[in-house]
Amino acid sequence: MKSGFQSTLVLIGGRMTAFLVGFFTPVVLARVFDQAAFGTYKQIFLIYGTIQGVAQLGMAESLFYFIPTDQARAGRYAFNSAVVLAGAGAASLAALWMGRLHIAGWLRNQAVAPLVPAIGLYLLVMLVTALLEIVMISRRRHVWAAGSYALSDMLRAVLLILAAVVFGDLRWVMAAIVVFGLARLAATLVYLRREFGGEFRPDAGLLRRQLAYALPFELAVLVEVAQANYHSWAVSYHFSAAVFAIYAVGCLQLPFVDFVATPASNVMMVRMAEELRAGRRHLAAFIWRDTTRKLALIFIPIFIFLFISARDIILLLFTSRYAESVPIFMLWCTVILLAVIQTDGLLRVYAQTRFLLLMNVVRLGVVAVLINWAISSFHLLGAVLVTVLGTAVAKVLALERARTLMQVGVGGILPWRSLASTLGVGCAAAVPALLVKRFVALPNLPLLALVGTAYMLSYAALLFWFDLLSADEKRFIADGLRRLLPRAVKASEAEGA
Repeated sequence: MKSGFQSTLVLIGGRMTAFLVGFFTPVVLARVFDQAAFGTYKQIFLIYGTIQGVAQLGMAESLFYFIPTDQARAGRYAFNSAVVLAGAGAASLAALWMGRLHIAGWLRNQAVAPLVPAIGLYLLVMLVTALLEIVMISRRRHVWAAGSYALSDMLRAVLLILAAVVFGDLRWVMAAIVVFGLARLAATLVYLRREFGGEFRPDAGLLRRQLAYALPFELAVLVEVAQANYHSWAVSYHFSAAVFAIYAVGCLQLPFVDFVATPASNVMMVRMAEELRAGRRHLAAFIWRDTTRKLALIFIPIFIFLFISARDIILLLFTSRYAESVPIFMLWCTVILLAVIQTDGLLRVYAQTRFLLLMNVVRLGVVAVLINWAISSFHLLGAVLVTVLGTAVAKVLALERARTLMQVGVGGILPWRSLASTLGVGCAAAVPALLVKRFVALPNLPLLALVGTAYMLSYAALLFWFDLLSADEKRFIADGLRRLLPRAVKASEAEGA
């Protein structure tokens, strides 16, 4: 059986395989379309992202709780979730169709209206397919989940880019995304039927249990989605589609953050639930702290590198037309640091769905109360500022609640020493990278590559120097190096002999 560390890495590998293609989808579209059309594209997916988070009703994510604890009836839980999600998707599609003109009016962009039905159909199929990787992970089929993540993200990116480049029309982009969704739906239904066989059937009694768990959680998600998207809706309301495009580029969604954080949190939840069920509370607390430590090792250096290279990255990816996005991007990158602390997953392990709701209400309140003042005072930067502030406040509240649940003191809720050491090492590693930026004159792409290499090598060397890696992590890195450099290792071993 793979360790939690290995399972997490397998899932991360699957998501990262599609990173390059998926990440460059908005980069290509920003070049194909003008700022107004690209802003319209971002608004369409703002609609999708907002409703998708709400319409899941907590049913997909609830499987992380029910399947590991009741494997014998896992197929029934999955079927119940699929039916509820399909119903929610159909209702969402109908609402979007009837309200498309009103939505376009709210966004002050009439170009949105004819595209809304297509995104509604895509939403319907994607709600059902949300079960695919969740079931795989819950059944400990981590390699399958990794492959599914990779193939799905790559296929979606390829279809979107081809539609944009070949036709240069947002309507064809929407058609491509619907085709992708239908293909993924077919794959999901085939997998679920083969995985569960005759057990893939409804069970009203279990459905009541699922709803009792999921609906309080869904209320928390509803508020979380509102908070997460409130700043984008506010900017879209106050500014034109072209200005919204600048803001959206600054709030660049970096896929690798989700690729790492989501699988790590999912594996953490499954492992913690198993340990708590066995009465090993101390091991559950250890898994939480170790997951946080590992995420910090990855996210802290990513944040620092992106912060010092923000201008070069934005200009390289989106051209000088989006230079105004640079300060927005620099501030937005702080969400990467907050992603180190996966408090939502932690609270869900303890079934603290009601507290999740309260926490997200507070976060939404911070944003709703301050955002108009922030936008009027700091323009586009103000929207990012209050969003980050609201998230930080929520993390603090969640940690305090988790500390009580885990029966640990302030010193035991987080791996404080490791976090501080990693931050110090990450900052120190930036010195060689900044020297390269200061004294080497190269075009953006080779300069970024050189700065990134200098930073990565410095960071890795300092990690080993200060012994900040566990034995498993060192072993994994050593095994990877042996696979990458087999001849060099063999030659070194021969010389040593």
